[in-house]
Amino acid sequence: MANTLKTDNPPLRKLVLFASGSGSNVERIAAHFAEDARVAISGVLCNNTKAGVIDRCKRLGLPLYCFNRPAFHNPEGLLALLAGLEPDLIVLAGFLWKIPDAMVEAYPERIVNIHPALLPKYGGKGMYGMHVHQAVVENKEAETGITIHFVNEAYDEGAIIFQARTAVTPEHTPEDVAANVHELEYAHFPRVIEELLNLEDG
Repeated sequence: MANTLKTDNPPLRKLVLFASGSGSNVERIAAHFAEDARVAISGVLCNNTKAGVIDRCKRLGLPLYCFNRPAFHNPEGLLALLAGLEPDLIVLAGFLWKIPDAMVEAYPERIVNIHPALLPKYGGKGMYGMHVHQAVVENKEAETGITIHFVNEAYDEGAIIFQARTAVTPEHTPEDVAANVHELEYAHFPRVIEELLNLEDG
């Protein structure tokens, strides 16, 4: 990505992040764009009031919105909140619920997810986190990795944007695999988000 801005007042790109867990990817994304005046995180949406991402958002000064399942599946309320946040891109950064169809329809090819496996392998409902890594080890896979993909109406079936791989050896435990996959997430997810924002067009 070019670092030179093409205009004195480039348009601001806005990100909305969804997270359910510790928020490590949220923090990495925030750090990646911290010094980039062209990009702002207009909101972090969380469905778990006990998630670690809440403390991260407080520490990082990120606007946080928590919600329960009925609110999430109320298309009118959810879409009104998103409209106010004006996202150019919606990023699922460790978010476990299926995105409602109304939201997918409102933001076609503007919702992006990262999955901890090489889709189409080890995708679908219930395949997240350590469940994926356990299955990879049990099936004696020679490699695994990450898949960054657009979100559609089905779990983990949207168009693939990017994949990165890491080797799996017979000595690897699920925890070893998880650590290696996290390194791929941290290395590639912010960069791919930056490319999707088309900052060079500013």
